Amino acid sequence: MQNSKSSSGSAGRISRRSILRAGAGITAATAVAATAPEVFAPAQASAAEPAVYDVIVVGAGYAGVTAARELRLKGYQVLILEARNRIGGRTWTDTFAGKQIELGGTWVELTQPHVGAELKRYGIGLVPDAAPERTFFPTPSGPAEFTPDEGFTRMGATYERIFEGSNQYFERPFEPLYRADLLKDLDKLSLRARLNQMGLTPEQELLVNGQTAVYSGGSSATGALTMLAQWWALSGWNNDGWNETMKYRMSTGTVGLLNAMLNEAQPTVRLSSPVAQIALSGSTYHVTTQAGVTSSAKGVVLAVPVNVWQSIKFTPSLPAAQTTAAAQGIGVKTGTKLWIHARSPQGRFYAQGAEGGSPITMMIPDKVTSSGLLYSAFSTDPAFDPTNTAQVTAAVSQLGANIEVLGVKGQRWGSDAYSRGGWAFRKPGQLTGLYPNVQQPGSRLAFASGDIANGWSGYIDGAIESGLRAAQQIAALI
Repeated sequence: MQNSKSSSGSAGRISRRSILRAGAGITAATAVAATAPEVFAPAQASAAEPAVYDVIVVGAGYAGVTAARELRLKGYQVLILEARNRIGGRTWTDTFAGKQIELGGTWVELTQPHVGAELKRYGIGLVPDAAPERTFFPTPSGPAEFTPDEGFTRMGATYERIFEGSNQYFERPFEPLYRADLLKDLDKLSLRARLNQMGLTPEQELLVNGQTAVYSGGSSATGALTMLAQWWALSGWNNDGWNETMKYRMSTGTVGLLNAMLNEAQPTVRLSSPVAQIALSGSTYHVTTQAGVTSSAKGVVLAVPVNVWQSIKFTPSLPAAQTTAAAQGIGVKTGTKLWIHARSPQGRFYAQGAEGGSPITMMIPDKVTSSGLLYSAFSTDPAFDPTNTAQVTAAVSQLGANIEVLGVKGQRWGSDAYSRGGWAFRKPGQLTGLYPNVQQPGSRLAFASGDIANGWSGYIDGAIESGLRAAQQIAALI
C-alpha cells in the first residue's frame, strides 16, 4: 500500500524505487560512499570559552548532535556534555573479527526522511546486508527450516492480520495522534492482548511472537500494539516494507554521519562528563557533572534516553509529562545486542525463536570473514551472558541452527548506566497518555531523544527528528 506522497508529514511513504531511481547522491545498491567523514576531534577547554554558553546539550547521540549542529549553524555558542568517552549514545560503531560492526542502532533507509536527508547532505552511501540463504522459525513441533521467501512471507501474512486497520488508525504515521479517536482503545492493548484477540493457530502465532516479545523487552504483554503497528505503517503497511527496515546500514558506520555533523558545526564537546544536576537560577542554567564541574548557559537541550532522566537532579523539577515518562521508562531495560563469529554448515541463516524460548530471539547473518561468518543477534533475557561461548552455542542450538562459535562480543544496554535500556518501545497507553506533552519544553529546557519521536521512535531517524525539533524549540526560547 505504498504511495508517492511525502513521507515527511501528512500521508504515507515514498516509494523506494522512486528514491533509488532519483539517486539523490546516495547509492544504496552498490554501497559506495563518498570520502569517509573525517573523525571529529573534540575541542579542548580553553580560556577563550564563554562564561555562559547559549545552549548546553546533554548527550552526544544522534538527537544531541543534531540539535547541536542546528544551533551552531544558527550562530549559537554550544557546549555538548557527553557521559561516555565516545560519541554515539545508543549507536556504537566498533570492530570485531576484523570487520566493522554496530553494537547499537544500525539500520537506516532512504525512505526514512530525516536520516535520508542527512545521508544526501554528506554523501554517505548505504551497504545492504547479506541476504540469508535459509531461515529457521519455531513451529509447534520445534524449529523448522524454510526458504527465506517462505519464512518471511508466512510471518508477513500473520502480521498483516495483526495490523489490519493500521492504514486507518495510523493514516498519517508521522503524525501518530492524527486519528486519536481511533487510538483511544487500541493504545490500551499490549501485543499479547492483540495476539490473543486474533484467534491465531499455534503455527501462526509462533511465526511472530518471538519478534513481538523481543521488541517489547521479553514479554509481548509489556509492549504496546500501537508501537509495532506504527512501525508497520511507516514501512508502507506491508510485509515488503517491513522486511526492508533491517536491510541497509551506513557505509561509514553510524559514527561516520555523526562525525560529519560535528565537523560541519564545530561545537565544543566534552567527553567523559556525565551530568549530575541541571539547575535554573534566575535566567541562567547551571549544569554540573558528576566530577563537580559546572558550566552555564541560557538554555539546555536534554538529549539522553528517557530512562536516564531519573539519574539527574533537576531544579526546578521536570514537567509532569516528562516526570511520568521517566518513571515509566521507554527504552527496553533488558535489551542486549551481541555479535557472534562462527562457522556453520548451514551457511548464512536467519533464525528466530519463540516467546519464552531461546535466550537469543533473533539472529541475523552479516559479513563473511577469513574464517567464518558474523551474525548479529538480540536477547532480552537478563540471565543470558552474551560473552559466554557455551551459553551462546546452546541458545543458537535452541533456534534450530548448528554453529561452531569462534568468538562473541556483546553489549548489555540495560546495564549501561548512561542508557539504562536499549531500543525504544512504548508500553500500552504511553502514546495517548504522554504525547504530545512529553515533547514540549520546560523553562528553556528542551527534550531530544529518539524515545519520544513522532515517527521512527527507536530508530536513528527518530533521534534526528527529535534533535531538529528541540533545536527549534530552544532557539525560540532563548
